[in-house]
Amino acid sequence: MASISAVLSPTNLIHSSIKPAEILLTSVSFHRRRTHTFLRLSPGRPTRLFAALTAQDSSSVAERKLYVGNIPRNVDNEELKRIVEEHGAVEKAEVMYDKYSGRSRRFAFVTMKTVDDANAAIEKLNETDVGGRTIKVNITEKPVVNTVDMSLLEAEESQFIDSPHKVYVGNISSTVSTETLKNFFSEKGKVLSAKVSRVPGTSKASGYGFVTFSSEEEVEAAISSFNNALLEGQPIRVNKA
Repeated sequence: MASISAVLSPTNLIHSSIKPAEILLTSVSFHRRRTHTFLRLSPGRPTRLFAALTAQDSSSVAERKLYVGNIPRNVDNEELKRIVEEHGAVEKAEVMYDKYSGRSRRFAFVTMKTVDDANAAIEKLNETDVGGRTIKVNITEKPVVNTVDMSLLEAEESQFIDSPHKVYVGNISSTVSTETLKNFFSEKGKVLSAKVSRVPGTSKASGYGFVTFSSEEEVEAAISSFNNALLEGQPIRVNKA
């Protein structure tokens, strides 16, 4: 079979003596995904190329973006990038910080260069120890069509009352709703507000949430009462956000 460079040379494209034909070129790879490209050659005129690609030349950001949870507070963007890029090329690393205290919220998002880099980072880093903490690494799923009314979720987000007196709640079951989270923490004190974080553009829970209070004393009481407590059969992690 002719090579791609030979078939696409100016001589063959413009002065081809090949009869009109459809040639299937295999083993063309974009980001290591196999694709098939069809070329239709017509003698005496420049050739039009018709391609049916089974994979995009570049992956969407959602397929390459990782959630990294339970990281130590002293890990900043540069340190996180250094840790992750040992297992793949990193495009961007961003630790999330609380807008009131300026402290790390113990989670981050890392965008890898390719899907293969993202998968390698998950395989090598998920459930590993970083600074004495077991981190969680998974991919933030690409937006999908949902039966849930997204306007309701947006309204829920807009109703959240932020506060400097806030706890981060990790390892939340996917079945836990914002209302469930608020009611659970209300058993030990007055909750100002609560929310379960979602994968952007979807109704899928991200596995963590936040609960706000009116005082630091209520925050300390919530941590003391609920850290490692069972919420819908799953032990949750509670610490200051």
